[in-house]
Amino acid sequence: MQISMQAKEANSVLEKDCPSIYSLLSEAGRKAFFPKSGILAQTAEAKGSRYNATIGIALDDSGDPLSLDCLVKNSGFDAKDTVLYSPSYGQKALRKKWLDRIKEKNPSLGSKTTLPVVTNAITHGLSIAGRMLVDDGGKMILPDMFWGNYNLVFQHAEFDTFEAFSGGKFNVDGLREKLGQNPGKQVILLNFPNNPTGYSATVDDVDGILSAIEESAEKGNKIAVLCDDAYFGLFFEDDVFKESVFSKLAGLHENVLAVKLDGLTKEMYAWGLRVGFMTFGYKGLTGPAATVLEDKVSGMVRGSVSNVCTHSQSLALKALDDPALPDQEKMNYGILRSRYSEVRKVLSDRRYSERFEPLPFNSGYFMCIRLKTADAESVRKKLLEDYSTGLIATGDLLRIAFSSISKDKLRDLFDNIFKACNG
Repeated sequence: MQISMQAKEANSVLEKDCPSIYSLLSEAGRKAFFPKSGILAQTAEAKGSRYNATIGIALDDSGDPLSLDCLVKNSGFDAKDTVLYSPSYGQKALRKKWLDRIKEKNPSLGSKTTLPVVTNAITHGLSIAGRMLVDDGGKMILPDMFWGNYNLVFQHAEFDTFEAFSGGKFNVDGLREKLGQNPGKQVILLNFPNNPTGYSATVDDVDGILSAIEESAEKGNKIAVLCDDAYFGLFFEDDVFKESVFSKLAGLHENVLAVKLDGLTKEMYAWGLRVGFMTFGYKGLTGPAATVLEDKVSGMVRGSVSNVCTHSQSLALKALDDPALPDQEKMNYGILRSRYSEVRKVLSDRRYSERFEPLPFNSGYFMCIRLKTADAESVRKKLLEDYSTGLIATGDLLRIAFSSISKDKLRDLFDNIFKACNG
């Protein structure tokens, strides 16, 4: 494996300061670096020069971006905040602001973290994390109910799954069993609220999850936990753990590295802006080690998408600084929670239990039902053809995105499912 001198220097910092983190890196993770010399370094040195011919952009005679007014006039920003490149790390002000948000919404996060690195939304962050920590053919431990796109994002990895639920709760024993079967390096993927089930770990679930992971770490296993927090904050029941499990994992043990993948997509109802973040938390994280991790992620960003859309980042930063943001988020949360409550109310109708039963759900955008007397794919097609109703079928389940259905239409939707199950 050929590794550049810059990567070797970065790796030596991790080996010295945080050897457990170094041992978790995949081959790609050890090769990753952000170039501090070459074109980028020479460009940085030339900043402020009277004649700066280093940057691959076009400027007008006054030194402003040579932009198109038909683009910039509709952006709401100056040209420099719309069309210029952003750093591969992301805009510094946005990264700091997002870390402030993480700390505010996760008050038990006491351990030091890296500064978030901006990714091209959460999917890109998951992809980078997977490449950085999992070698080709390496195992990832996760529940058997997972977002279908993981099959593409982590196609280089082998999924080692356990049943998601036991007794109507998260299957902590299943996780513990998998950890016991895979000594050495362990990579876990947790997604709360979960897609497709709409389940978030309760306070008791989190205690069990932490206990299982800590037990494994105490045995000398090196563990990375990826926290897919795409739907973070959409918690609808009192017993749900209201923070990200990242907040507890970040300071759990010297053998546990926590990785938080989050972003604007669902948290700020900005699906198409494609602004995500990747943040590391570790009990023994030093400043130099944090810099190395940020550099490695930024190098992988530069090697894939170069940098994330400047206009989207500018919009995000402006929104995070807007005093109206909390009230607007609260309003949207209230709409989704009312739909969740209506689903609960509708499902209390006992006649539905003749044909299907809901899986545990308490949060997020979705819930799933398991059909008792009909094939899910057949019902899905019948719903489309006869009832103009679209759902997602997976195995013997139907996934229902109540997030996209108005409250007054939810009973009709479930009535349609019931009728379609009857043939």
